[in-house]
Amino acid sequence: MQQTEQLLSDWRSRALAFETELNDIVLGLAPAIRLLLISIFSRGHVLLEGNVGVGKTTLLKAAARGIGGGYQRIEGTIDLMPQDLIYYTYINQDGKPQVDPGPILTNGEDLSVFFFNEINRARPQVHSLLLRVMAERSVTAFNRDFQFPHLQVFADRNAVEKDETYELPGASRDRFLMEIEIAPDSSSDIHKQLSFDTRFHDTDLLITQVQPQQLDYRALNEVAHEIQSGVQANTAMQDYVERLRQASHKPQDFNIQMDDIDVHELVMAGIGPRGSSMLVRAARVAAWLDGRLNLMPEDIAQVFPAVVGHRLFFSPMYELQRAQVSKAFTRALLAQVPA
Repeated sequence: MQQTEQLLSDWRSRALAFETELNDIVLGLAPAIRLLLISIFSRGHVLLEGNVGVGKTTLLKAAARGIGGGYQRIEGTIDLMPQDLIYYTYINQDGKPQVDPGPILTNGEDLSVFFFNEINRARPQVHSLLLRVMAERSVTAFNRDFQFPHLQVFADRNAVEKDETYELPGASRDRFLMEIEIAPDSSSDIHKQLSFDTRFHDTDLLITQVQPQQLDYRALNEVAHEIQSGVQANTAMQDYVERLRQASHKPQDFNIQMDDIDVHELVMAGIGPRGSSMLVRAARVAAWLDGRLNLMPEDIAQVFPAVVGHRLFFSPMYELQRAQVSKAFTRALLAQVPA
């Protein structure tokens, strides 16, 4: 027991040092960086949402450098096909056709970060293949199975441009542990620093300031297991999570009220079993990062919108305004369901 506590304490110091580095490189994104750190130690996949040029790619490249292992990136395009993730063909220097491993297979079992840029520009067939990779951390190609035990998938969506895009279906969204909003702080001082400090103008050079492989991707699965085993949830916390789950399905039974929204007509489906387990998983990591081995309501509140919001299914009249409605609904649940 003492050895486990020492392990968790050492890794917490390492995690917080890594968080400090990321905050020094990507300014104004402290809440998003904390959620990203939680996802890394929860071993869950992440969907980033934000406008163009807010630091999504810089943040992920910096995080990948700190984790170490294989890093691969692919751009979502309307003509991208599933096989483009597995292999690519070309004419070699001898004038003969050749097949080489694609981005998913290039690093083999050492693949630790796979970044899918603008995932909503890719076709549903591509989403389907990615869904299996995310769910099973494996893929079948060239008549054999490839395993990726250390893999985390990070994807982003362009929140502005919607032409020639395919929205992710609910089953695909549910495979992501979190949907993190990348919205920079509106502080003028931060924006002046980003505009005039030349340190932030060369992102490739900026990222080299991150100590490489300081988290060591090969150890993260074991550390994540120890966190989940070490952070305890008492009966009161278990009841609280269950009330949140019930309220997400039948908000009217918990007297949930929202401006300009009829809660009786709002929800088609609330938090499912995977969603509630992922909520607890992320909240345990939040508690650990705050230096506790017992789960508290504030840990649930810290991760609740990011873990739950994209898993909710709204009636068609509200689904068109999913982003705004989801934020308002998760806030109402936290505010009105008693802890």
